[in-house]
Amino acid sequence: MPKRLLLPLLACCILSLQPAVAQPAPQVRHAATARSKAAAAIPVPPPSAYNGHPKLAIILVLDQFRGDYLDRWRADFKAHGFNLFLAHGAYFPDCYYEYANTETAPGHSTIGTGAYSDGHGINSNQWWDLNRSKDHPVTSVEDERYALVGLPQGEKTTPGVSPRNEMASTVGDELRLATQGQSLVYGVSLKDRAAILPAGATANGAFWIDQASGRFITSTFYMQQLPQWVQDFDNGHDIAEAEQAANASGTKNFYHDVGATPAAVSYELSFAKALIESTQLGHHDTTDMLTLSISSTDILGHQVGPDAPEQRAMIDAVDADLDDFFTWLDKNVDGGLGNVWIALTADHGVAPVPAVAAQMGLNAATIDMKKLLAGLNDAVNTKFSPGEKVEYLLPDQSLPYLSLNQPSFERAGINEQEAEQAVEDALPGAFNALVPEEPTAGAAQTKLPPRPALFRSYTREQLAQGQLPPTPFGEILAHSYSPNGGWYVMVTPEAFQMAGTPGSKGTNHYTPYAYDRHVPLAFYGAPFAPATYHGRVQPVDLAATFASLLGINQPSASVGQILTQALKPESEVTYPKPPAVRPHARAERSHKAAGTAAKTGGTQQ
Repeated sequence: MPKRLLLPLLACCILSLQPAVAQPAPQVRHAATARSKAAAAIPVPPPSAYNGHPKLAIILVLDQFRGDYLDRWRADFKAHGFNLFLAHGAYFPDCYYEYANTETAPGHSTIGTGAYSDGHGINSNQWWDLNRSKDHPVTSVEDERYALVGLPQGEKTTPGVSPRNEMASTVGDELRLATQGQSLVYGVSLKDRAAILPAGATANGAFWIDQASGRFITSTFYMQQLPQWVQDFDNGHDIAEAEQAANASGTKNFYHDVGATPAAVSYELSFAKALIESTQLGHHDTTDMLTLSISSTDILGHQVGPDAPEQRAMIDAVDADLDDFFTWLDKNVDGGLGNVWIALTADHGVAPVPAVAAQMGLNAATIDMKKLLAGLNDAVNTKFSPGEKVEYLLPDQSLPYLSLNQPSFERAGINEQEAEQAVEDALPGAFNALVPEEPTAGAAQTKLPPRPALFRSYTREQLAQGQLPPTPFGEILAHSYSPNGGWYVMVTPEAFQMAGTPGSKGTNHYTPYAYDRHVPLAFYGAPFAPATYHGRVQPVDLAATFASLLGINQPSASVGQILTQALKPESEVTYPKPPAVRPHARAERSHKAAGTAAKTGGTQQ
């Protein structure tokens, strides 16, 4: 049983064993009733979300930003970018995801929902769903029922996207429900999944870029056409300026050529400013929310790895841009930055480039996925269809999930358990076939090259039925389960190993190892006591903490803890302005003012 469920269960058991409490005498009950009535007469301030404090809550996600970066390059940071959190916020340097599928889509869903894949259903960036497509894996946000909005004329608008695969509410959804739609919620990123999934199904809008042109677009799930302010932004000078800053003028691949540079960070934050200004976020009677995911750290990070000077320069540039953005917020939100909450985290960490780790002596092999899949297909054919070349595994695959071609097995009369077990049984041999030849005994040797090696594997049925080790690792695996992907086997190579081309300078993330699960977590805002808080926490704690402070329900599948150790006493929480007037209160006040004016024959000034 997950550890987070044990304490509530034990508390219930203990309470059930307590002796019945004797009823107080009648006069005591009457006195208690009188005190209760007196207490009820004292006005209780409404929760923050309802009285407009904070004016704006921001969930800031840095894509592929490992937890050690903030301390590693702390001396680089200037003014109030990252230092807003490090020097003036509540900083948790020991934050780790408690699941094994550390990819972009699951991470953003986890941040928004306060749940893991077994709660929100998103276990990968894409997966095979043969009921929806037989020629390509569907993405985490793909939805053929909707079309894309805002693409340059002539570009294909389908399939569109939506949050249809996210099976849990987000903290933004709960904010919208609690305020009956008065609070506005938006999501922004260069990536569609990073804009959509943390914001949720009730968001007023989500915006991301068309990868070719760099124009911000959306989906008919949210709106039938782009608002005029988005059209004006797309038709303005920002795209050309970003291309020029990235030395990529006229590019046909904005996402790659500009997205991997600091220019894309400035571009994305310029769009966020335009959104805040045009929708008047931070100027309403209830709390508004923005989920903002910075994608450039991931786009570049895959190419160069976490130890490259280019990635350090990118993070320094993000720091400068955040300083500018936070300064702008201070001037453009009612009450300034003191009326804003900001949570900072990341969707996943990242592994060192295998060649770099191998030079340090680690067994950091690169796994040739094409050869691995071919070896598995050959082994399964040998077992079930000797001499044939049936495609038992689907093409276009990536770790950690290997999707099986269910129709091929069913035509051979093989059920899911037999199919998944056959693939799992074939994995050790398929990995061994990837091992490079070693020198013969007695020959002069240097250090042997890294060897691809399998650490663990589990079938979908094992994950679904909880047939997992009763250990912390087993709990991590349980949190990684989702039915998405049909029949599959979850594969974990040894640490520091990943799919790719041998000798590549790039890197990846998708494993249960600490370097992929470690991310920063920090908060800035009136309720948070500035300090560094050591001790394990999880990204799911973000949504739980925000929901508690806003006085709203936690998201539907939330498993996070409220980070009470970082909260000020309520008596010490102050805001620059008094609570805003609720709409019904404003109408009532206007009605009274009109009545008074009529009686006096004048107007109220």
